[in-house]
Amino acid sequence: MTSSKQVRASSCGVPAGGRYERQLWMKQVGPRGQKKLSRASVLVVGAGGLGSPILLCLAAAGVGTLGVVDGDTVSLSNLNRQMLYVTGDIGQPKALVTKERLAALNPEVRVEAYPSRLDPDNAYALFSAYDMIVDATDNYSTRYLVSDAAVLFDKPLFVGAVSNLHGMAFTVIPRKTACFRCLYPKSPTTAMAREERARGILGSTPGIIGSIVAQNVLKYIVGCGDWLAGKMLLVDGEDNRFDLVPLERDHACRVCGDLPTITELFSMKTDSRQSSC
Repeated sequence: MTSSKQVRASSCGVPAGGRYERQLWMKQVGPRGQKKLSRASVLVVGAGGLGSPILLCLAAAGVGTLGVVDGDTVSLSNLNRQMLYVTGDIGQPKALVTKERLAALNPEVRVEAYPSRLDPDNAYALFSAYDMIVDATDNYSTRYLVSDAAVLFDKPLFVGAVSNLHGMAFTVIPRKTACFRCLYPKSPTTAMAREERARGILGSTPGIIGSIVAQNVLKYIVGCGDWLAGKMLLVDGEDNRFDLVPLERDHACRVCGDLPTITELFSMKTDSRQSSC
């Protein structure tokens, strides 16, 4: 006897019980969209609180190639929010553990692990190998570097950030929408950066923001819906508020403006640590 699930699947031209069956049912995805996902490559900088849900979602959806850049190792304090890791992973390189976890989740996805810190010297080689970039880091110096590199190398950039019970997400289409430097032309002081880190974070917050970022990446790849290009989604988890704020590209921006003065990468000195939230 044929189940209703099998009838529905066959009527859509989708084999019943396949890994991607449920998203293949979607008119926004379908076989054509799934093929786009399988051919796409995404580099995720940071495999921490934000990177965990982003990478899990992208791997589960069948994005063909995922790159993971993270020079950190797993620590006990990571485990309240970094869902890729378990207690037995403490002390192990995050990038290598992530590759193993994602391979177990979906062996159809190619995962490249880069257990090192992003810097101006390795950014070009890393970014040039991928279609798009995700910023899942948690410090200003790396955010500037990722954003500048995405603009200079003409790569779409998907950004998420979290603190405490709050978060935000936006997308950068180089030289068309606002980049990180458009929004923050002056880097914060080291004291300000440390103060932000000291606010702490509840593990569910990066889960929410990371899922939103991943969804925008997937929509961008298949070509449907809104990607948060030219706007920022602000999430207030304390009061359950979601607000959209329009973003304007700064025509005087030093990297993506009409007369850019930043034409090569350099390190910001705002924050001595590069890590993932």
